[in-house]
Amino acid sequence: MRRDQRRLWITWGLLTVIIAATFATALLWKRSATLPVLASARAALVPGQTTHGHHQIELACESCHSSPFGGGAVMQEACVNCHGAALKEGDDKHPASKFDDPRNAFRLAKIDAQQCIACHVEHRPAATHAMGLTQPKDYCFHCHSGPDEMPADHKGLPFDGCMAAGCHNYHDNRALYEDFLLKHAGEPPLLDKRQLPERDLLTALQESLAYPQARYPVQPLAAAAVDAPRGHRADPKIHADWLGTAHAKAGVNCSGCHVVGATVPEGEPRPANDGQWVERPATPQSCQGCHVVETKGFLSGKHGMRLAQGLSPMAPAQARLPMRSEAAHAELSCTSCHTAHRFDTKAAAVDSCLSCHDDTHSLAYKQSPHRELWRRELQGELPPGSGVTCASCHMPRVRVSTDEGSRMAVQHNQNDTLQPNEKMIRPACMSCHGLGFSIDALADRALIDRNFAGQPSRHVESIDMAVRKDQQSSRARERP
Repeated sequence: MRRDQRRLWITWGLLTVIIAATFATALLWKRSATLPVLASARAALVPGQTTHGHHQIELACESCHSSPFGGGAVMQEACVNCHGAALKEGDDKHPASKFDDPRNAFRLAKIDAQQCIACHVEHRPAATHAMGLTQPKDYCFHCHSGPDEMPADHKGLPFDGCMAAGCHNYHDNRALYEDFLLKHAGEPPLLDKRQLPERDLLTALQESLAYPQARYPVQPLAAAAVDAPRGHRADPKIHADWLGTAHAKAGVNCSGCHVVGATVPEGEPRPANDGQWVERPATPQSCQGCHVVETKGFLSGKHGMRLAQGLSPMAPAQARLPMRSEAAHAELSCTSCHTAHRFDTKAAAVDSCLSCHDDTHSLAYKQSPHRELWRRELQGELPPGSGVTCASCHMPRVRVSTDEGSRMAVQHNQNDTLQPNEKMIRPACMSCHGLGFSIDALADRALIDRNFAGQPSRHVESIDMAVRKDQQSSRARERP
């Protein structure tokens, strides 16, 4: 009898521990990313340092591990949810479908690349290379070493040098395809026309079916048109700042930002506090009603990816690049760069960046030829789009598709063109420079550190090789 009672108590105790552990795990899993005490507990469970691309969201474990005991399929879904659109846009040359093809089955013995984690495994800092690669650096050679794969002019090149700057990339080769190299062969370092394309958000708003034009007609507003409640109209500086912005010129009144749900399109779900006036609007929620593309980009980049995963805003102290100490704890949102009421895009293009970034490349900007062009544009000596700012390269202007067509927008995912840096060539460098110069410049680490003050010290032969191959093919076709 006593023994049975002892077993009962032991069983009850074990069940209690299991149930408590289950609830604690659920709480830790769902809430630890936002509760500081539990966030520390979750940090202690991280099995190893995460990569530069993911360390901002390493405490949002469920962003990758959507199922605590999920396998490769769960991880693959998480990878595609974040990176799938970029891979599709980049015309990915090694998609999973290539390795699903029975004709390529023999390649699976060398590298089973049907899932992203075959090459990108998190929490393994000792084995992690640039871009989160955890395969040996010579992995290209194992599939591309045969006579049909390896051109004669590649003899003598190192086995681990395939992805050297200006040569090949595993996923995105849009600036390195042979036909693209041939098309732009012989271009001068500086093109005749050196100007960024103009943005056309105003036209997009006028043509948009989602923008609430009945509430905010796209037309300039005067000071008397201000619709802020009387208790919020006392500051003349705020009025002056607002009247000088593109917002006032486009008909966006105070309520457009300060009233919850003001720009939510008709038919869309209404927020819980719909119609409420808020003194400090939550961004990017209050911005995305008009700036859909820009908000999506911001939430995809390192500046906003924590917000996208339900974490607290990113602060410079959390960065792995050198940052200014006085900005260490400034939380990043849309108004961190586009200060409220002024929304000065000129200040956001340089001054906002340098108020946080303290690395060698950023500090060298003020002595760079790019900075001189920007100074001359601000002085009216050069037309708009002639100057080169931080944003010109790191947040380039790209044509995006919308439900109503397409428009030129600023890519607010500032790390979209960073890794590999050849992704910057088409949307940024080639607005002013020839392809050959652009490839050489981005392959020169010292030149990048000097913010491109000077000439490239090395030459990448990608275009030369493409030209020689094309000439050989032409001669072969001409033979009888």
